[in-house]
Amino acid sequence: MAPYKIMVVDDDPKVQKIVEHTLRNEGFTVVKALDGEDALAILPGENPHLVVLDLMMPKMDGFEVCRRIRQRFNTPILILSAKDAEMDKVVGFNLGIDDYLTKPFSPKELVLRIKAILRRSQAPPGDMRQRVIAGDLELNGSTRMVTVKGKLVELTVKEFDTLWLLATHPGHVFTRSQLLDRIWDTDYTGDTNLVTVLIKRLREKIEEDPANPRRIKTVWGLGYKLDASP
Repeated sequence: MAPYKIMVVDDDPKVQKIVEHTLRNEGFTVVKALDGEDALAILPGENPHLVVLDLMMPKMDGFEVCRRIRQRFNTPILILSAKDAEMDKVVGFNLGIDDYLTKPFSPKELVLRIKAILRRSQAPPGDMRQRVIAGDLELNGSTRMVTVKGKLVELTVKEFDTLWLLATHPGHVFTRSQLLDRIWDTDYTGDTNLVTVLIKRLREKIEEDPANPRRIKTVWGLGYKLDASP
């Protein structure tokens, strides 16, 4: 199997060098871009398995790069930034990123997070069932594909994992804290807003009327559940 290809987008040559050295030592192929415009230009041809993306860059910030990537691709994105405010994380997850690591960072932790994202994006979900039908939703655990009324819906890694968890436990109410613990491999204690953002994105993709959802229901004061009725 060919090595995973990681695109590193950062305008700081020192950070790029550290990340590149770390990833190459782990057997990854590395593609570099010094700004967002460069990244968007080469991404379609390189087709990386994951993008490591800085936020504060010239010409185009990382949020805008993420927004444009998500318009065309579901490539996993890990934000690597000195911005550590919770709101920046919320904005990032609202745009569909898969993880957020703040600078200064541990190279070992970066590798662990990248491997966790790649593992989730390539492997079937935990209970290994290949196919789950919940009402007019159909999820394929092997291909990580989702259809709603027979129409293909493209989801990010975390969006799929969240929907899979809900669909394999129809009617069960998961609190935001439980979803945070189950879907995020790393410690985001207290950031349950990230779950709210993720559910909002899911509803926008699978509900006819996201403001009045009939599939992913809010149980006020508790959390969320999936209604599997036709």
